[in-house]
Amino acid sequence: MAELPQIETLRHAQAPQRAEKPPSRLARLVNIPFVTIVALLVSYGLLVCWSATSVSEDHNFSRQLMGVAMGLVCMVVVWRFDYRKLGSMTTFFLVVNVVLILSPHIPGLGTDAGMGAKSWIKLGMQVQPGEFAKVTVVLFAASLVARYNGQLDSLREYCKVVGFLLVPFVCIMTQPDLGTGLVYLFISATVLVMGGARLRFLLVTLGVCVALVAAVFAIDEVLKYETAPGEYEYRLLKQYQRKRLLVFLDPEGDLSGDGYNLAQAKIAIGSGGLFGVGLLHGTQAAYGYLPEAPTDFIFCVLCEELGFAGAFLLIALYAALFFVSLRIARSCGNLFGMLIVCAIVGMWLFQILENIGMTCGLMPITGIPLPFVSYGTSFMITNFVMLGLIGSVWSHDDALNSRRTSYAATR
Repeated sequence: MAELPQIETLRHAQAPQRAEKPPSRLARLVNIPFVTIVALLVSYGLLVCWSATSVSEDHNFSRQLMGVAMGLVCMVVVWRFDYRKLGSMTTFFLVVNVVLILSPHIPGLGTDAGMGAKSWIKLGMQVQPGEFAKVTVVLFAASLVARYNGQLDSLREYCKVVGFLLVPFVCIMTQPDLGTGLVYLFISATVLVMGGARLRFLLVTLGVCVALVAAVFAIDEVLKYETAPGEYEYRLLKQYQRKRLLVFLDPEGDLSGDGYNLAQAKIAIGSGGLFGVGLLHGTQAAYGYLPEAPTDFIFCVLCEELGFAGAFLLIALYAALFFVSLRIARSCGNLFGMLIVCAIVGMWLFQILENIGMTCGLMPITGIPLPFVSYGTSFMITNFVMLGLIGSVWSHDDALNSRRTSYAATR
């Protein structure tokens, strides 16, 4: 009996050792759960967009398909690029931000987007550079804050960072495009929170923002001037921006006027019931009651035609995308890469909450579209580039690569 351990040791010594199998090229480049969720989400969004555009003469579904095709190409290119090479290009991204956002002001290039906003340029087709600037805002904010290695605890440095992060917002407000500007602010706020800024700095910043908003409305009341009996023009905020906020505060105040859009959106959502009336059978968009159905109010189309079940499926797909993306961010060994992923998730989260919230009366009405669902070529390409950035972090981060190697070796 005493010799049994020696025999077992000899057996183990003679047994052929299993060679460590390196991860396949596909496993190194592609996160299968991530790609699967994206494919399901994009397909579902195209289905809803197809139904919404079928009753609109101003929107062509083939352009949405073109946006997806162009976005896929951009995603693959960005995915294969090593994101770590972008970490030291902070100044470059700031310059690109300013050029992109201010390009609609170039005479002969910019075009009016309606209600006085100059947000588009003509390059064979209409392009919204403010959408593409979301990518550079993410990269600019992440590269700037990553320089502090997760310890942004100096008030002087914090104020300097906040000042730089406000540049894209100030530029976009010259169009003016408040919805896109709020997206820029939320991207910056997410990066500051995840980048190690002190809590008291963040709370003071939030308080200053609230005070500034109140000051803008107070100053506007003082500077307003009468254009007609009972009608006033404001200098800081556009009339439609003030009306949207007033409708949010009192949605039942003027159902035939400024509150009409919100009332029709609620009717569309409520009429869907549990499973909806079916694709292509919605009446709110078909009869023109629902404004901007394929873009700003496409969630209402989804709810009317596919009901609560359809809305729940969309939110579940969003939640799955966030879960997989945040797992990548959590495992990332590079602060720059982690901030990129968190900024993108924060951007999507804000857009989803704002778009769905405004259709339910829980948020003020803005022109913020619904990711992967709303009609828009520039918007779709931008979202695919964001997917490519997350994929680049997955493929090129050293910590994630070592985890994949260890996992493959134990199989």
